[in-house]
Amino acid sequence: MIVNVTHEEGGPAASRWRSATHPFLYEINTWPWLNRLSTDTGRRIDLGSVPDEHWDAIADLGFDAVWLMGVWERSPAGVTIALADGELVSAFEATLDDYTPSDVVGSPYCIRDYEVDSNLGGRAGLAAARAALARRGLGLILDFVPNHVAPDHPWTTTHPERFVQGTAADLRHDATSFVDVAGRVLANGRDPYFPAWPDVVQLNAFSPDLRSAVVDTLRRIAEQCDGVRCDMAMLMMNDTFGRTWGARAGDAPADDYWPTVIPAVRESHPTFHFIAEAYWDLEWALQQQGFDFCYDKRLYDRLVQGDAEQVGGHLLADRDYQEKLVRFIENHDEPRAATVFDPARENAAAVATLTQTGARLVHDGQMEGRRTRLPVFLGRFPTEPVDTDRSLFYRSLLTTLGDNTFRTGVWQLCDRSGSPGNDRTEDLVAWCWDGDRRWLVVVNLGPDTAIGYVRVPWHDLRGVPCRLVDPTHDAVFDRAGTDLCDGLYVELGPWQWHLFRIDSAEEHT
Repeated sequence: MIVNVTHEEGGPAASRWRSATHPFLYEINTWPWLNRLSTDTGRRIDLGSVPDEHWDAIADLGFDAVWLMGVWERSPAGVTIALADGELVSAFEATLDDYTPSDVVGSPYCIRDYEVDSNLGGRAGLAAARAALARRGLGLILDFVPNHVAPDHPWTTTHPERFVQGTAADLRHDATSFVDVAGRVLANGRDPYFPAWPDVVQLNAFSPDLRSAVVDTLRRIAEQCDGVRCDMAMLMMNDTFGRTWGARAGDAPADDYWPTVIPAVRESHPTFHFIAEAYWDLEWALQQQGFDFCYDKRLYDRLVQGDAEQVGGHLLADRDYQEKLVRFIENHDEPRAATVFDPARENAAAVATLTQTGARLVHDGQMEGRRTRLPVFLGRFPTEPVDTDRSLFYRSLLTTLGDNTFRTGVWQLCDRSGSPGNDRTEDLVAWCWDGDRRWLVVVNLGPDTAIGYVRVPWHDLRGVPCRLVDPTHDAVFDRAGTDLCDGLYVELGPWQWHLFRIDSAEEHT
């Protein structure tokens, strides 16, 4: 799966990534992943020495980009704070049977500097990893944390004006929300709905000097990767930031944060991608402010709740909006899918998620049925068995989704209806793809058998004999194209699906 490498914007171009309108992303928790590779090989592995077969395996599964979560330099001050937190230490001990304090390597979201951590191979190691991915056509996504930095980040002493300030009285009265850094009181970083995070300090989104510095930082990052996943991106929007910090933030600028930052970065890196971790129904607003993709937490929540009607309602949203969403049933912030869904439900949820329009995200360990959600502070995984059945399912599904239609085609929701006196369609959802091939996806998101009729929008199939091929079930059905247009009869057991490639019957004669 090696492709020719060209160069663009000072770095290796990833051909598959650049051509994918609807990309497949693979998230790796970098530090423990490299630790596991080192243990498995019996030698120290960093980003510059990852054996080719590991990049090959990711490419062969059909992913278009790898998100290496947590490559930036972590904070020793943050490690000290974590080790002093009894609740965190209890979580570490519950995760690793043989836990020792040396397992705490620091939070990847408590960043001391946007330099690749030397423990992971430094900038040269990252460049080698990026080149290895690019040779396989894959892009590289890294993190950017706009809301806060570690208390020992250089800016806290060289540019304290870039932070939300506090007073000595604030520190006396609310020591959990403010911290003394080199004799100056700074606010700890926070989300308005939760207590402050004790290991980070709050950047001031309204500061023109900060915005200029962020543009410079992101331009340096853009020289090393193809896009960034922006942590809690909505916290920096003018309205959100003003509500969170009030008068402490000062006057809001006329322009919002992201419409100032993103176009400035794209002046020098026009194809650089911005992905937002987004909540609170602010996805559309962030898309309008320049983001290529935003998390689709709403779809995830509805799949967890098991409400197929709400899933279907969500998929009625405008297609321009849906094409800029990131679909997932697991990432490092959510519980492992194997602990949320039983195997049958997880399979159905995975089909429903990974066949959507937009970007699709798979988390390292999800395909193997890992059950432990690793605290981000830890540098190694616990030993867990591989769930062979789940692994086989995901590999079969991803092999099927290797068809280029799922990256470059056109997605459309399908109409469905029940038969008179026997309407059991409430748990059925259906959509189709049109591109290099045509595909029809029907999923039963319920615990009972679902029966109904599904109609595709392709009227050129009328009068054409068709063959429906489902590679995930090794199933083949011959049907009249007219039936597909007028209503294909579907009967699916609990949590079952059809993933049909629509071929003309002549292709098989």
